[in-house]
Amino acid sequence: MRAPDWLTARPIAHRGLHDRARGVVENMPGAVHAAIAGRFGIEVDLQLTSDGEAMVHHDDALGRLTDGSGALATQTAAQLKQVPFKDTPERMMTLGDLCALVDGAVPLLIEVKSHFDGDRKLVARMAQVLANYSGPAAVMSFDPDQVLALREALPQLPRGVTAQRRYDDPYWDHLAPAKRNTMLHLRHGLQTQPHFIAYWVQDLPAPAPWIARNLFGCALLTWTVRTPEQRQHAARYADQMIFEGFRPED
Repeated sequence: MRAPDWLTARPIAHRGLHDRARGVVENMPGAVHAAIAGRFGIEVDLQLTSDGEAMVHHDDALGRLTDGSGALATQTAAQLKQVPFKDTPERMMTLGDLCALVDGAVPLLIEVKSHFDGDRKLVARMAQVLANYSGPAAVMSFDPDQVLALREALPQLPRGVTAQRRYDDPYWDHLAPAKRNTMLHLRHGLQTQPHFIAYWVQDLPAPAPWIARNLFGCALLTWTVRTPEQRQHAARYADQMIFEGFRPED
C-alpha cells in the first residue's frame, strides 16, 4: 500500500497550530481547532497512562507545560485530565477526545512515543480507538518495534517511520548502541514495511530516505520546519513538511 495522497496534500502542523505566547499550547484542543481552521493536517504525540489509556502529550513526564511532576505512565487518564497547564485553562486529551474533536475534518498524523522496552500496550489502545474512527489518519514511531506493532495491529492504516541520519546526540544516550544501530539507515524497512518516512529536515538529503522515496515509493515528510531556509529545503527534498512557528500561507 502506498501512502494516500491526503497525507502530503497540505502542510502538517507540528503538535497542532500552537502559539504558547497567545495561550494556544501544543497538543491541546486550541491548537487542534486552529489547525482545522487553517485546513492543515495535525501531528500529535501519544503517551501511555498507568491504566492503559492513550493521552495526547509529547513529554513522558509532567512539568514543562504543566503544573506538577512525575511520569505520565505512573498516573491514570482521569488524574492526567485534572492536571493544570501553565498557559491555558485547557486539559490533556485522550486519543478518543482528539478523534471526536477532529471528526475527519483534516488528516491526523499520530506519533507513538516509546521507551524502547518492547511494551506494545499503547499501540493496542490506539488500535481500539482508531477502529471506530473514519477520518484520515496515519501512524508512526521512531521505535522499529512499535512500527512493527502498528503493522500488525493496524494494517489498514498508513504507517511510517520517524527517523534521522544519526542517533549520537545526547537525546539518545539512554539507548544501547545495538538498539540505535537497528534504527540507522532504515535498516528495519523490509520488516516494518513503512508507507512513508518522516525525516529530520536538517539531515536531508540522505541516502536512506532517498532510496525509500525513489525506489520503494514511500512518501517523504520532513520535520520540524521552522525557518524560511528549512522550508526551501523541505520543498526541494520532501513531499510535505511538518511545520511549527509560522503559517505556511502567510
